[in-house]
Amino acid sequence: MTAPILVTGGTGTLGGHVVPLLREAGREVRTLSRRDHGPGDGVEHFSADLLKGEGIEPAVKGVETVLHLAGGSKGDDKATWNLVGAASKAGVRHIVYISVIGANTMPLSWFKTQLEAERAVTDSGIPWTMLRAAQFHDLVLKIAEMMGRMPVVPVPGGLRFQPVDSREVAARLVQLTLGRPAGPVPDLAGPAVYGMGELVGGYLRARGKRRMMMPVRMPGKAGKAYRAGENLSLDGADVGRRTWEEFLAERVR
Repeated sequence: MTAPILVTGGTGTLGGHVVPLLREAGREVRTLSRRDHGPGDGVEHFSADLLKGEGIEPAVKGVETVLHLAGGSKGDDKATWNLVGAASKAGVRHIVYISVIGANTMPLSWFKTQLEAERAVTDSGIPWTMLRAAQFHDLVLKIAEMMGRMPVVPVPGGLRFQPVDSREVAARLVQLTLGRPAGPVPDLAGPAVYGMGELVGGYLRARGKRRMMMPVRMPGKAGKAYRAGENLSLDGADVGRRTWEEFLAERVR
């Protein structure tokens, strides 16, 4: 009998795709999240606070593989340190981590936090696999919805993204989770690079809306890094198939 796989953030956007795929592969799955989740779906759910380091030990007990998807706007580094500490004590043999393209290049505090979370994994002493992915279509849609509410949409010049479909990321993560520890694997990005104006414009057209676009310059180190494409992976990345336009056609009515 194989040991269960623990998926942190298993009830989130990415976890919602990953958990069913692991179940289809015949694996026993546990999820860990901050909120209680009732039974009934064949998955064992644990409630824990990774940031505070509370309630992690029961979730990792008897687990050989941890797929770490949980993340937030801040504190991901501390949460990851707490997770890998408990996982190491429990004898976990493989930790799979999803990070972001640009973690090692972008001069913004959130990216630096992701890099520190990566270090928590690589320094844990547990064999590991790490995938850096581009921003999900789902996140870009939220940004476009917010910007689309403005009467005049500010469009930062040089701000580009390679949005990737979260289902394609989930499929890749499941493949990695079921395999042996592989260390750093090729980035996973979407099939095309878009300027922010193109992304918001595509959303507005899908909604049948019109807005005036106003170009603005993004200042400082962040603006310089985005204009240089430091958040992109143009060489050596695996590329998904699903485009922003196909995602919009499905999600926006």
